[in-house]
Amino acid sequence: MVRESLRRTLANFIDPSLKTYNKFAQAFYGLTGIPLQLYQVGSETYIDKGYLYNPVVFSVIKAISEKSKSIPYTIKKVKDANALKMMYNIKDITKPQLQIKRGLLQTKAFEEKLFEMPMERPNPLQSWADVIALYQTFIFATGNFYMYILKGDFDSIPLQVYVLPAHMMQIVLKEGSNVMGMESPIDHYVLTEGQKYIEFKAEEVIHLKEPNPDYGMNGEHLYGLSRLRAALRNIQSSNEAIDNNNRTLLNSGAFGFITGKGVPLSPEQADAMKSRLQEMRADKSALGQISGASAELNFTRISATTDELKPFDYLMFDEKQICNVLGWDNKLLNNDQGAKYDNIENAERRVLVNTIMPSLKSWDDMMTQVFLPMFKGYDGTVYEHDISELPEMQIDMGTMVGWLTIARSDGAINLNEYRSALRYPTSDDPNMDIHTVKDDIIPLSEALMQDFNRNEPTQI
Repeated sequence: MVRESLRRTLANFIDPSLKTYNKFAQAFYGLTGIPLQLYQVGSETYIDKGYLYNPVVFSVIKAISEKSKSIPYTIKKVKDANALKMMYNIKDITKPQLQIKRGLLQTKAFEEKLFEMPMERPNPLQSWADVIALYQTFIFATGNFYMYILKGDFDSIPLQVYVLPAHMMQIVLKEGSNVMGMESPIDHYVLTEGQKYIEFKAEEVIHLKEPNPDYGMNGEHLYGLSRLRAALRNIQSSNEAIDNNNRTLLNSGAFGFITGKGVPLSPEQADAMKSRLQEMRADKSALGQISGASAELNFTRISATTDELKPFDYLMFDEKQICNVLGWDNKLLNNDQGAKYDNIENAERRVLVNTIMPSLKSWDDMMTQVFLPMFKGYDGTVYEHDISELPEMQIDMGTMVGWLTIARSDGAINLNEYRSALRYPTSDDPNMDIHTVKDDIIPLSEALMQDFNRNEPTQI
């Protein structure tokens, strides 16, 4: 309310016909720290004012990228495409029965042989973990990720891979191209830094992006939509609250006018008093904070106190909004409100399943459909991140064994499938592939025959 009232008051100083501010309003605006314009929408703002400047944005995106680095991935060859499709249809693996079902389908979908990454390192300066961390950083901050594929002169096999700075990239369309045509309208990409321009051919760059409904005939929709765009005002509000807190600490909360009591101060007296106050601030000695005046003085405060502004309430509100657009839980940001052990455990599992993995799925699809096929012998392989082994996804072993025991006793799964669900290696013994029931460990066909004979009427 205080800020809005101040905005309306200052608006009275604007001359709408001249589109200018009078000098008093302009000076007053600068002193109160209220900006005349909101942050400019754009990738550079999301990086400079968001990820590199705002502690909430940095903390959330950094946590996402660091967790993504720790998630193991595998490269496998597809054995059963239908089983693979059914496996991908299971989204929620937090429930024991669904996790077991997905594990069994995974065993049927892939061959047991694992493939190594065709390139041990993407480039001399980075690891694949670094690239994945940068992917998550740029995707969540700007909505875009650009990967440059350096190839040889005589073949199409990639030699090195580099991450391009998403906030410095521009898409250049083909002349006279149709953004809704049969072919890609992209002619090339340009990396712009100051007055320097570096051009990359369209086939040399893999561009991943967030869906963008902001359609435009000039190709605006070819860029990904940043999640931070919706929270840009909260980012600015959070930054200003922190800056205002620093200013308050520097001036000890004092902001106003010193006036003479009964007799106005002359310009010379006012300047001398201002100079003395500046000297007192610069002097760090104990006596340097003591001064005197030859007349009675009044102080008129024109700023709201921190108790009136309640900046920490605004900071908490902005933190929640930023976390919401990034798909994060603010209880994971060292927030004491509701941050109990069970809540933290559930929050970690929720952001892993609902935020981190959907983003990594786009990376997995790109590696499967675009990158791996560039290498000989990798046709039909699938790149997949697997979170089932992470501590956050470990369900109670007793619960899982209970589900598996019931399924095996009813003949729904065999002993090898039982072992696969527990992540144990399967056995070569053919009897382990036979479906059995109860504790007798007899084939299902014999058990059914015994039940049939048991129900037959006795002949006399």
